[in-house]
Amino acid sequence: MEWTERRGGGRVNGWVRWAAGALWLVAAALAVREAVTLLRRPAGERLTGPHAWLGADAATDAAWVTGTLLLVAALGLAAARGLPAPVAARTAWLAPPGAVCLLLVARPVRETLAEGRPGLLPVLLVLAGWLLVSGERRGGVLIGVGAALQPVLLLFVPLLFLTGRRRGAAGAAGAFAGCAAVAWTALPGAYPAVAGAAPDGVDNQSLHGALLRLGLAGAGERALFLALAAAVCGLALRRAVRYARDDQALLAAAVTGCAALAVTPVAGAHQQVWILLAAAGRAGRRTADRPVWPVFAALVVVLEGTVLVPKMESLAPVGENFPLIAALLAACVVRFLPRSAAVWARPVAAGPAGRPNLLLELLLIRVGYFVYSWTRGRAAGDRATAEAHGHQVLDLQRFLRTDIEDDLNHAVAGARWLADAMDFYYHAFHFAVPLTILGWLLVRHPAAYREARRALAFTTLFGLVGFWLYPLAPPRLMPGLGFVDTANGPQDFDDPRYGVLTGISNPYAAMPSLHVGWSLWCALVLWRMLPPRRRWPGAVGFAYPLLTTVVVMGTANHYLLDAVGGVVVVAGGFAASHAVGRAPALRAAVPAPAPAPGPDERGRRTGERLPERV
Repeated sequence: MEWTERRGGGRVNGWVRWAAGALWLVAAALAVREAVTLLRRPAGERLTGPHAWLGADAATDAAWVTGTLLLVAALGLAAARGLPAPVAARTAWLAPPGAVCLLLVARPVRETLAEGRPGLLPVLLVLAGWLLVSGERRGGVLIGVGAALQPVLLLFVPLLFLTGRRRGAAGAAGAFAGCAAVAWTALPGAYPAVAGAAPDGVDNQSLHGALLRLGLAGAGERALFLALAAAVCGLALRRAVRYARDDQALLAAAVTGCAALAVTPVAGAHQQVWILLAAAGRAGRRTADRPVWPVFAALVVVLEGTVLVPKMESLAPVGENFPLIAALLAACVVRFLPRSAAVWARPVAAGPAGRPNLLLELLLIRVGYFVYSWTRGRAAGDRATAEAHGHQVLDLQRFLRTDIEDDLNHAVAGARWLADAMDFYYHAFHFAVPLTILGWLLVRHPAAYREARRALAFTTLFGLVGFWLYPLAPPRLMPGLGFVDTANGPQDFDDPRYGVLTGISNPYAAMPSLHVGWSLWCALVLWRMLPPRRRWPGAVGFAYPLLTTVVVMGTANHYLLDAVGGVVVVAGGFAASHAVGRAPALRAAVPAPAPAPGPDERGRRTGERLPERV
């Protein structure tokens, strides 16, 4: 089917063209950034693979990086080209640059680019032979060449056979045998090459690597691995054949590739690209469920697995094996929809009162916390600037006669029980209370949950902007002013690492106070959930932000003006959330432009005599 036919024939709005152009610019910027970052590294720290074959040379390195980036672009275009028909016009414009952008930020692609390994080439050859090349035998030859570079891709040969492409399967087997014989003769003892990862290392995201990391070894481990590999291959091929017969060729290839990743004894990072390609599958009947799988697949290949799970020792094996888990889910577990399903093109609308998908919300919360911590940790200014801003805040508060932090801090520090209670309050309630309220809203009030979550996200975003623009030393880190750090004791300001907390977070992220901001968000959400005639008991909830304000000042973590800043970002967060929530309703309220009047209608309106039609 021609690509013009696959576009669905619909007209494309101007914003789609602009968005596609912007995505291509982003892709170009990402490619330039990767190339510049890589080529600036010392010669011994980049492109270790090509240097072993060709030697270290700046021109050769630049050519290798350029070729690899072109390979990534071709892989993205091939994936977009393989989407099942019919492809909407908007998707046809946005999918190619979007796929290239995702590949350029994917961790396996960046690692492969840095090491200089040609691992993406067999993936592209197999994908092109399966999706793009006309003629079974020619496509099979490409798949065979790709399998010669990465033997586990021979799993595509039975896929060709089982889907009726027997000439392609024969061509693939013949091409593999010929290329393998040539390589074996030319490189005795060096073919087939094994990925550079250690078999029991975290980089080996295969069943064999996972079993070794769990402590299994010897003949028992090998027997268990072979049994699991056979089961995965059998189930994955069965599913891939079904998807291929349903004209979901890209999904069939991704399912097979994910199985190949799982059963490879020592898997390379580039093989995790199959997980990203599996995002083309559609799973879930509701609109709220449809984004879960593609978001999960994208996050697995973009972020480290440890980012997606809480830092708990019991969950560490899950985090370090997340790519393998995602590959197994794609190959054997996730129930992708057939194109004949009634909800394939039109999922059931959840509506504003529908409950969001819990798994998606947990993923977004976890990733949001990672982004918050990462941004907060990198927003630190230098010590002199932060302390100068601290003096500015104190001078302003003295002028306003609101400099109450010193007296309050010494009163708290003088009562050990009170200091301990406030320190516990400061560290325990900051995340626990907002998460509890979000969970309650998700279960009992889904419609209100969306607005509250959006307001909290904007509040946090505005707070992060404040951290970047105005690094501020909190009272406990202001030398010579006598403030007492109730949690960590006296500070040695001559030590560049002074303050225990400075080792794990940004010590100058004080303006605004998100402790106060988030507590005020909690009070406002609870107050708004009460019926209008019974809101007066909800006023008691505002004791929470007031008490939080006292705590952050009593423990010398914030100034009073930081608390005011927290109030400001909460107000901005609710305002931004309200504006975003109203946007769909405003678009729906705009009347469609009236069609231009025909000549007969213009004549009737003006009284003009129109010429008779012949």
